[in-house]
Amino acid sequence: MNRPIPGTVQVAVRHILSDKVTGFLTRTRTIVWRDTFMRVRRPQSGRHTVELTCGVCETSLLAEVRDEARTRRTKTVLLILAAVSVVLFVAAFAYAIHEGGKTLPEGQSLPVLFPVSVITVFVTFVASPVLYFQGRNYNGVSMLSPRREARGHQLKPVRA
Repeated sequence: MNRPIPGTVQVAVRHILSDKVTGFLTRTRTIVWRDTFMRVRRPQSGRHTVELTCGVCETSLLAEVRDEARTRRTKTVLLILAAVSVVLFVAAFAYAIHEGGKTLPEGQSLPVLFPVSVITVFVTFVASPVLYFQGRNYNGVSMLSPRREARGHQLKPVRA
């Protein structure tokens, strides 16, 4: 079994071997990659820069690793924001249906909050899943290498 070691995080340096897009009306994208798994030690506090090496092409990539407490805090904040976004979505959706379903007498307009609630519904409809998945996948490791040096590489979290 691959058990997590306290004070470390496992990441995968993904080397993209090919990226093809085919089709005219229906486009299909095929990506082929090879992963190199690495275990990186977390600092006691703050941030630490580490050098990771791609197992395919031996390119060195810089990554920044945050401490465990900061990572846990950021992950919790993202998940709480996702929950608040869901509550806002439900409340705004219910208000929009309630106010939008009324028949109004001639010359009377909808309340000012109606367009705000419609905009809130659309924004939170997108923000809720994005925040949730960002919170679930956040591991406190981010790539620092410039785009031209890291071309063809991705840094992916590995779930235990």
